Amino acid sequence: MLIYNAKIHTLNENNTVFETGFIEFNEKILQIGNMCDCPKHTENDYNAEGNSVYPGFIDPHSHVGVWGNAEGFEGDDGNETTDPCTPHLRAIDMINPTDLCFNEAAKAGITTVFCGPGSGNPISGSFIAMKTQGSPRIDERVIKSASAIKFAFGENPKMVGREKSDSPLTRMGTAAIIREQLHKAKRYLETVEKSENDSEIDMPEYDIKCEALLPLLRGEINAHAHCHRTDDIFTAVRLAEEFGFSERLVIIHATDSALIADELAKLQIPVIIGPVICDRSKPELANHSIETAGVLEKCGVRFAICTDHPVVPVQYLPLSTGLAIRAGLSKEKAIRSITIDAAEICGISACVGSLEIGKDADLVIFSGNFYDVLEVPQTVFINGKRV
Repeated sequence: MLIYNAKIHTLNENNTVFETGFIEFNEKILQIGNMCDCPKHTENDYNAEGNSVYPGFIDPHSHVGVWGNAEGFEGDDGNETTDPCTPHLRAIDMINPTDLCFNEAAKAGITTVFCGPGSGNPISGSFIAMKTQGSPRIDERVIKSASAIKFAFGENPKMVGREKSDSPLTRMGTAAIIREQLHKAKRYLETVEKSENDSEIDMPEYDIKCEALLPLLRGEINAHAHCHRTDDIFTAVRLAEEFGFSERLVIIHATDSALIADELAKLQIPVIIGPVICDRSKPELANHSIETAGVLEKCGVRFAICTDHPVVPVQYLPLSTGLAIRAGLSKEKAIRSITIDAAEICGISACVGSLEIGKDADLVIFSGNFYDVLEVPQTVFINGKRV
């Protein structure tokens, strides 16, 4: 397939823009460049004259297919609240790939979602990155499985504890549950490593919760910490520093991040902010503002923007960037926040997030501004297939 006569926003390392260019692809991107280097095109190729091509959009934090669309409790698979500590739960076992919202996402240009359990538990399980269209078998749509462990701080774990009259009832209790499980996993890992190096030392008895945390402690995956309030953000930082994964910590939602942007920039901690389209529905959201993204940009904090679907429907991800632009975010940073910056923060930039040779052929074509409420994509490709 060949798209030609397009303005191509590659979002590559040099942020190259081909004012009149082409892109050739099958499942992967094969060639990209100026029209003077374009291969001969046929009637089956796509003349995108007057249009812009972007990498497929990425929602870096959502729960698409987790809280079933219009299903109520029967489709509610987001929180296993029978146990406050469930690092062994896997997102791939909870997502319904036939959920209508995947279609709505694809039509809006969102080609990849980072998806997993909710924030009811201090440790809730692992996230996956997946395409919004493809095989009805979810295993075939996953880009990266078990790519982050989800932690949660603040009101949500406390509310679950209160409903059950069980721990945690306080922020101290939430931190203690997380710290206890990380200590267990750390000692478990030490024993595993000793047994691997010394045949006289037995492997520890299998512990599924500890096993699930080994990739994090080994530096192989990220920790995604649900935090809104300033104190919760720094509790997540404290625990990450204590257990040696501060370089792989990502703060999710980060409602108060504009208040501590200089500190986050100094610590080099990335954040995923959102939902942007949101009211102040609980105390933790008291400082919610559509100006947050612009403040973070000015202070040099790495960030991406999410919908937290179904809190905000996933198809409104581009519109979320439009509101942030209205409040001070640059247009250049806005597109990065739902493409390459989102991919890099989520650890999936090797295959998605920019238009480069060898990457997945996920493309979105617009005739107008991607962030405009009146605009919808002209065409969307996922893995080279027009969807």
